[in-house]
Amino acid sequence: MGIVADDIAKVRAATDIVAVISEHTEVKRSGRQWMARCPLHGERTPSLSVSPDKGVYYCFGCQRSGDVITFVQEIEGLDFAGAVEMLAARAGIQLHYTSHDEGAARSRRKRLLEAVEKARDFYHQRLLDGRDGGPARHYLRSRGYDGELVRRWKLGWAPDDWDRLARHLRLADDDLRDAGLGFVNRAGRQQDFFRGRVLFPINDERGEVVGFGGRILPGVDGPKYLNTSTDAKTYDKSRVLYGLHEHRREIVRKGQAVVCEGYTDVIGCAEAGIELAVATCGTALTEDHVRLLKRFSAGRLVLAFDADAAGAAAAARVYAWERQFELEVLVADLPAGQDPGDLARSDPDELRRAVSEAVPLLQFRVDRALNGADLSTIESRARSAERAVSVVNEHPDPMVRDPSVVAIAERCQVDPDLLRRFASGGPSMAPARGDTPEGSGAEQRLTPEDEALQLALHRPDEVTGYLHETLFGDPVRREAFKALSEQGSVAAASDLVSPQAARLLHRLAVDAGSAAIDDVLARVARLTSRRAMNDLRRTAASATDPALRQQCSVSLAWLKSQTERLEERGTRAEALADLLPWLIEHGV
Repeated sequence: MGIVADDIAKVRAATDIVAVISEHTEVKRSGRQWMARCPLHGERTPSLSVSPDKGVYYCFGCQRSGDVITFVQEIEGLDFAGAVEMLAARAGIQLHYTSHDEGAARSRRKRLLEAVEKARDFYHQRLLDGRDGGPARHYLRSRGYDGELVRRWKLGWAPDDWDRLARHLRLADDDLRDAGLGFVNRAGRQQDFFRGRVLFPINDERGEVVGFGGRILPGVDGPKYLNTSTDAKTYDKSRVLYGLHEHRREIVRKGQAVVCEGYTDVIGCAEAGIELAVATCGTALTEDHVRLLKRFSAGRLVLAFDADAAGAAAAARVYAWERQFELEVLVADLPAGQDPGDLARSDPDELRRAVSEAVPLLQFRVDRALNGADLSTIESRARSAERAVSVVNEHPDPMVRDPSVVAIAERCQVDPDLLRRFASGGPSMAPARGDTPEGSGAEQRLTPEDEALQLALHRPDEVTGYLHETLFGDPVRREAFKALSEQGSVAAASDLVSPQAARLLHRLAVDAGSAAIDDVLARVARLTSRRAMNDLRRTAASATDPALRQQCSVSLAWLKSQTERLEERGTRAEALADLLPWLIEHGV
């Protein structure tokens, strides 16, 4: 189920990719293409190439690529459907869904979100000028929150009344409940969920208000913080990060996020110039949170809270996330007893230093184990070293554990080889072997098959009948060519192929190349012929039938003669006319 394919195609066709990208960075024409400084990773020199006629982009710096929908997903941190819906609204296109139930569900969610937004505006206005909001305004001023800051973050005040919001909104019972704004009490009357609290509106990554965090005033009975109930249909605390929408562009630009525990920590960081902060909403950091931050290109997370308090279990999750999401997780070493919000007011320079000098989680935990340790005697140094090694043993990667053990040995003045014996080791978590990174020098150089794909992309009419999927030995390039041949456009083909093949198509689509057609075809034919000759040699070597061996020998001699003719310009065209059909027919 999802958005109807024809509507997705309409959105792509109606959207100018250059115009969308130019809203985030300056785009200048360079020949037939457009170039820009990539807003997805931040850079000084332009490396983002945009092809308006193909409707795709490719960054030669960070290797991100895609069409206009992909770009909106990346820059706004949206899922596919969210990006399509955003662009459809911009183009005035009415979307249809493959399931009536899904369309109805989205319509109801939109209605609930509109109710939450109205509640935010109601609470915000009560804080600004409501008579009963005086104590809340006094409290916020004491915390350094002036009117400008209150307006910027849309802070609010929930009156200490049973149903003030419910009477203002006049929602149906189920809408009031499902929006997380209230409920029906035992007397059968609607009742507000939040009462007598300073409210921090929580936006999702799209900027839609999905819930609230409520802080009770000092001296009043009740839990210090109360968040929107997880029973609300608009709010899931394990998938929402406070401050992400506000700081998304800086997180994307720097590839880094600072993770805090509280709303005031995020605001404090922003006031101190750290516009990278997000906060979990009354829960521990979850895998969904990490996945969400990765959508915003955050490859580096700085934990600005007591990362050692949860112990080994939490550390194990972080180590797993580092591998699973290719992350670097560090810890800001804050002064004891101070959170980022407090430090932002008392010593913003110290807060900035703690974030900029954050250390890897394992190093932070080892330092915690050794700080204050008695290293005056042999026995105390041995005990301290063993305690620190027990922390190191929790890390699953032996390539990380061993140098950490050596560093502990040096610090505690013990024999590293002896200390290694105490290191129990753990399951290996060496990085999985994979393909050469797309950004490596080898990948950036075009292969003959890349050049052939370029021809299929930019000069399809001139190579019709010459190229076929069997000429592509590399599986990624074969996949890309096959999809392109079947779909006819980069955007449509990219939807059907692997991420590697889609990235390849995008990279080649933004560069038409300058090689002559016969030169490219000759290089491809030469590579394919080499594979064919190797296959024939293997077949002949294993054949027991003399006739089959003779046939292989004849074919080998013919292929060799044809490839030699490719070397001469005078005979190249005729050799290609004979050789390519044979290679395609035999499906090498």
